[in-house]
This record gives sequence, structure tokens and C-alpha cells, in this order.
Amino acid sequence: MFDGRGPIYEQIAEAIRAEILSGALSEGDQVMSTTQYATTYRINPATAAKAFALLVDEGILRKQRGVGMFVEDGAHERLRAVRRDAFFTERVDPVLREALVLGISFEDLIAYLTRASKGASG
Repeated sequence: MFDGRGPIYEQIAEAIRAEILSGALSEGDQVMSTTQYATTYRINPATAAKAFALLVDEGILRKQRGVGMFVEDGAHERLRAVRRDAFFTERVDPVLREALVLGISFEDLIAYLTRASKGASG
């Protein structure tokens, strides 16, 4: 599971975010405990705890003392909003800059996207 280059706690947090975005975890669902995570993936419990703390700070998980960690209400939409913003700044903006350099008009871009979206949906 942890084959990325970033710190393991960030990879854990990203895996949980992905599960929420995909619908594998829904709002109100309980996530594995730090001990379960540590045992399952053979990592230090402090590493799992650091991932959970990050997600609590982001408003993605909430801690219920003595019970466990749960997916916070609104977490799915919060994650989608963050990903949408990142999509535009990290992917669309560079494409637009490149299109300007290549002399591709806005109308040509819209026409291409319209054709592509019809192909993607059908």
C-alpha cells in the first residue's frame, strides 16, 4: 500500500481521502483505529495517528472519544471542492497556457471539449 515517495502518514491520509471520494467510505462511517491500521500495514501506531490528526484538522474525520474515528459530515463535498480547485489550477491552467502559446483559440478549445465530452459520455 505504501509505495509512494511521500511520508507514510500522508499516503494513509490520501488513501482515506480516496476511499471517501470513491464512496467506499460514507459520511458517518467508522474508519479503522490507529491500532488496526498499525497492525494491518505493519507501521508504527504514531504514523497512523499522525494521518488521522491531519484528516481531523482538514475536517475530513472526527474523533469520538472512546469510540473511534468517523467520516465527518460534509467530508465528501469538501474533498470534491478541494480536488476541483486543484484540477483547474494544476491541470487546466497549464493546458490553457499551452493553447495560447500554440495559437489555439478559445472557440477551438470549446469545440474540442464538446466533441471529447460527447465521446466520453457515449
